[in-house]
Amino acid sequence: MHGITVIELYVFVLAAFVGYQVIARVPPLLHTPLMSATNAISAISLVGSLVAAGADYGTVSTVLGTLAVTAATINVVGGFMITDRMLRMFKREQKGRR
Repeated sequence: MHGITVIELYVFVLAAFVGYQVIARVPPLLHTPLMSATNAISAISLVGSLVAAGADYGTVSTVLGTLAVTAATINVVGGFMITDRMLRMFKREQKGRR
């Protein structure tokens, strides 16, 4: 069994740093379209994980597929909740309603 090499650790830290910088510099007006795109990608991964969980490739594949379905579902639902919250931030309040 191989341990984590220095290069793999370097790539992970660099990817985390670059990912944070990219997301942190997105203007607020672009967050909603960006979230919509990531929700679509998450939905595609949900379909793939359903296929992995439902195919009869063995116990390990079924367990990992079920975990992937759970994680992807949480990701999709959370993404839609965040998108809905952001859209409500840009909505103007109507007079007479609170």
